[in-house]
Amino acid sequence: MFSGIGATELLLGLVVVLLLFGAKRIPEIAGSFGKGIKEFKKNMNEAQREITAPENREALPPAAPRSVQHDDAPEKEPRRLM
Repeated sequence: MFSGIGATELLLGLVVVLLLFGAKRIPEIAGSFGKGIKEFKKNMNEAQREITAPENREALPPAAPRSVQHDDAPEKEPRRLM
């Protein structure tokens, strides 16, 4: 994985990260990175389980029929979040 990176390049990269983020922020960034990886793996495992065992899923309710909108009817404005 890191076959092209030597000790000098690794040390230089660590110094750049230290200068950019500061010593106090590095543990915070590493923690968020770890949580992100953990959440990603959890979601991947869940998706894999759903793919390999679809019979274990509960049946979804049938979709509600969509209403037909006429061309002369005014369209509603989308609700704004901000």
